[in-house]
Amino acid sequence: MLEQARADIMCKVRAPVAVGARYSKDAFAIDLADQTVTCPAGHVAAMRRAGTDGGRTARFADACTGCPLADRCTAAKTGRTIYVGPYEQQLAPARARQADPAWKADYTATRPKVERKIGHLMRRKHGGRRARMRGQTKVDAGFNLLGAASNLARLAVLGLASSAGAWAANPA
Repeated sequence: MLEQARADIMCKVRAPVAVGARYSKDAFAIDLADQTVTCPAGHVAAMRRAGTDGGRTARFADACTGCPLADRCTAAKTGRTIYVGPYEQQLAPARARQADPAWKADYTATRPKVERKIGHLMRRKHGGRRARMRGQTKVDAGFNLLGAASNLARLAVLGLASSAGAWAANPA
């Protein structure tokens, strides 16, 4: 949905990890269209439904027996199992985008500003941590008012002022 709106998604996605310097999930080729997973040694396993969340698993039980890469892949006696979550279609491109140096530079330039502003809203002075009223609608309205007040305060610090019905920056 955000991609359709051409929004830049700047969320950091956690990279897959593996215990003991073994192959992580990103070393496996996941084909969502064919519902298959290919291991680094070239073995292919079909995905099967896992649970009620829409996730799937691929089990390499027979392929791991006698595989030369099995020691670097898994310590399980039943072979390697790869879990493909319900959001893999969004996570895979996000991980690829995250590896781009331009994305990293933009992320490190933007992130501190965003985190600082959220911290300003949550300070005790502004009261962002506790609601003063009940009901989701009233709490939402109160937090939106808090955000608007914070933005106006920031604009005042930057020198934006109204004169004769028009807004202008103070060239100080």
